Amino acid sequence: MQFEGKILTAEAMRAERDRMHVEGQTLVFTNGCFDLLHAGHVTYLQFARAQGDALCIGLNSDASVRRNKGPTRPIVDEQNRAKLLACLRFVDYVVLFDEDEPKTLIGKILPDVLVKGKDWAHYVSGREIVEANGGRVVLADMVAGLSTTHIIGKILATTAR
Repeated sequence: MQFEGKILTAEAMRAERDRMHVEGQTLVFTNGCFDLLHAGHVTYLQFARAQGDALCIGLNSDASVRRNKGPTRPIVDEQNRAKLLACLRFVDYVVLFDEDEPKTLIGKILPDVLVKGKDWAHYVSGREIVEANGGRVVLADMVAGLSTTHIIGKILATTAR
């Protein structure tokens, strides 16, 4: 299957990052829930991948999503979200994390580039870790009108009729 070998532990991802550095390659990191994968996610992830040689997605676990988004989320469980993301050709690695934000994971992996959407410009978790290690933070444009929360709202409005 296309996702095999792409879903890693934090420790395995750090080893992969170290291997990449020996070869002079750059690791890009981004994170999120990626519940109900949509075109906005795909556009964002393609942009992130273009910032370096490989893209690692820090994926919020189910428990983390519930704490951040509420008791009715996620819609899609963590294993299926990880598999969907890992099947995208421009996604190289997926690492699940259980914390509310990815700062601990970023500290373990030490990516070269950290990408977040401009909607997070006020606070990029892990920014200080990446920049202290000589890396950079890149803010990505978001696709207007496309969000999982918006899609869920449309579904609920349609079914409520």
